[in-house]
Amino acid sequence: MMMALELAERGRGRTSPNPMVGAVLVRDGEVVGRGYHARAGDDHAEIVALKDAGERVRGATLYVNLEPCCHHGRTPPCVDAVVEAGVKRAVVAMVDPSDKVDGKGIAELRQAGIDVEVGLLAEEADRLNEVFIKYVTTGRPFVFLKVAMSLDGRIATGTGDSKWITCEESRARVHQLRDQVDAVLVGCGTVAEDDPELTTRLPDGDGKNPVRVILDGKANMPIDARVLAEGSAGVSWVVVGESAESDRVEKLRESGAEVVVLADSDGRIDFDVVLRELGRREITSLLIEGGKGVFTEALRSGSVDKVLAFVAPVILGGDGRFSAVGELGVEEISDGLKLRDVSVKRIGDDVLIEGYVSDVHRHS
Repeated sequence: MMMALELAERGRGRTSPNPMVGAVLVRDGEVVGRGYHARAGDDHAEIVALKDAGERVRGATLYVNLEPCCHHGRTPPCVDAVVEAGVKRAVVAMVDPSDKVDGKGIAELRQAGIDVEVGLLAEEADRLNEVFIKYVTTGRPFVFLKVAMSLDGRIATGTGDSKWITCEESRARVHQLRDQVDAVLVGCGTVAEDDPELTTRLPDGDGKNPVRVILDGKANMPIDARVLAEGSAGVSWVVVGESAESDRVEKLRESGAEVVVLADSDGRIDFDVVLRELGRREITSLLIEGGKGVFTEALRSGSVDKVLAFVAPVILGGDGRFSAVGELGVEEISDGLKLRDVSVKRIGDDVLIEGYVSDVHRHS
């Protein structure tokens, strides 16, 4: 099963809106087939493993980190292929929580006479596919909040200079994150102040560019921003409010961006409304990259699943204008948003603190 989980990991960032799945076939104590789901639309892990095993599959045990599918999607159901191939036993780490499966695949395997065991390394399997689980159970993307800040919690100096607070190794890690998510999100203030590209730039040059989502309730962002530039790598969606001035909205459309119009209150769009729309568009994972207003609203609304805080060993000082997060209404320490399942890593000269905020997603 550990091998199946490791194989599944190879598909990270490429399988959306599908889960990451790895499969291993064992007969007489020998691995006879293995496979993983490489990208949406390609063969599922079980099919790849069956093809790899060939005739050696008969009487084998299938190890798979997620319940085999039993419905027609972009590919035929895996359960039918597993039964027809002559698999004798199946060890499944966890049930697929999506409505179309949710135990039905396991039931069909058992009805076909296959001995099925469920629950081996379930916690590891759950954590691996936390994005998929959140998406299929809520219809909203799994939300990562990434912040790069100084030791005293600043994201810029008093003059607004923010390049670069963190080290080169931390910035490289952010590009890896972009490669693994469906979309990145920033506010129009960040676009105006920093003019980021929000593209993926990996050393080997084969990174995937996420959809760039810019929150711009009043359609005030600069038309000459790099995220809107003709020929810019990646797709940009600008989210504006229904009350935004029509001429500004039209200029955004003329720039080549896709404009997403949502209900607003004086230019402010409820964060949950944004997440629902992104989920409807099959965005399963979202990386929030800035700025302070967006960080604050996302945390205040309870929308964030996981925080990744890159902390640089530098002290900037200043007033609260460039602090990482604004007012959350916390009056006592005990009321603060606490991270759980926290990990701390050294990245170059920086420290990366990762932890979960919300309980929207589940773990076994």
